[in-house]
Amino acid sequence: MDIATVIGLVLATLAIVSSILSGGSIAAFIDTPSILVVGGGVLSAIFIKWPMAQIKTLVSIYMKSIFNTAISPKSMIEEIQSLAETARRESVFALEKVPVEDAFLKKAVTLAADNRPPEVITSILQLEIDALVERHKLGQSIISGIADDGPAFGMIGTLIGLVIMLQNLSGGPEALGKSMAVAILTTFYGAVLANVFMGPIANKLKFYSENEALIMNIIVAGVLGIVAGENPRVIREKLDSFLPPAERQVEGAE
Repeated sequence: MDIATVIGLVLATLAIVSSILSGGSIAAFIDTPSILVVGGGVLSAIFIKWPMAQIKTLVSIYMKSIFNTAISPKSMIEEIQSLAETARRESVFALEKVPVEDAFLKKAVTLAADNRPPEVITSILQLEIDALVERHKLGQSIISGIADDGPAFGMIGTLIGLVIMLQNLSGGPEALGKSMAVAILTTFYGAVLANVFMGPIANKLKFYSENEALIMNIIVAGVLGIVAGENPRVIREKLDSFLPPAERQVEGAE
């Protein structure tokens, strides 16, 4: 679980609720017509923009921002170095017997153990990386689209409320104030939806996608080094280029 996402959502919710309670009540910020405009409008936009197959994945895509865990590039490099040492000590064919948890690394190791040419290994693995990136872009687009639609439908709701309010100006200042508050609530709902529950989630999903693509590129570079029969230390030095300088292995260290 990504505890940072949970902490962020909880803190944002607490900040908003605390601000409301400091000067009013929660009930004053609940308006059914406003909820229907923003919620119904965003939901309708989702159905218009995307096929049903993609809409069905929306919940699982969103939950990835909470339950996914980023793989450490450094730990993956260390695992590849260990595989390289096994291949050098025994043979590249011995890698097929080594237990590997990561599915992409397992596939890469299997291709190497099958004695596939480097260009074939690169082609197959690169296609998978490209496909993964495109799938992730689709998920990010759906969440980002909701973040864009929230404020838009919030403004639509506000405009509807203002039109209704201007048609009933005879109700006096008190009634006018209440009508204005209700009209503004739709903008509030749209802003909260976009800036708390959707926009930051889209950014987190982008981070996970980039992290996964980085790990996969590390695997490709490492496996190609193993197939080429390079020294495990040389492979490690190459793969360390993917890391920030502070995380790279110190030369001569175990």
